Amino acid sequence: MASFWEIAIKQSLGKLGLPAAVERYLPEQMSLNGFETLDITFRQTMGTATLPWRHRDPFDRLLAAQALEEKLPIVSRDAVFDAYGVKRVW
Repeated sequence: MASFWEIAIKQSLGKLGLPAAVERYLPEQMSLNGFETLDITFRQTMGTATLPWRHRDPFDRLLAAQALEEKLPIVSRDAVFDAYGVKRVW
């Protein structure tokens, strides 16, 4: 859900172009790639408080906390996740 939120914000600000409307494109891509949604929990948001300050982006900090809590990799090109010990795919 954190990624959907960030993508929607960037798209609405004109910082991200998508080939279709965001509300149609994201579900299509989720289905095509076999991804499932991960809800944001209280525990994960509190996990951001204990992360070292390697990055100030609140979305990335939440994604790192979620990945660590759930023991899941992140699909990202951003090497900042390496500093948190999060496994990246891509």
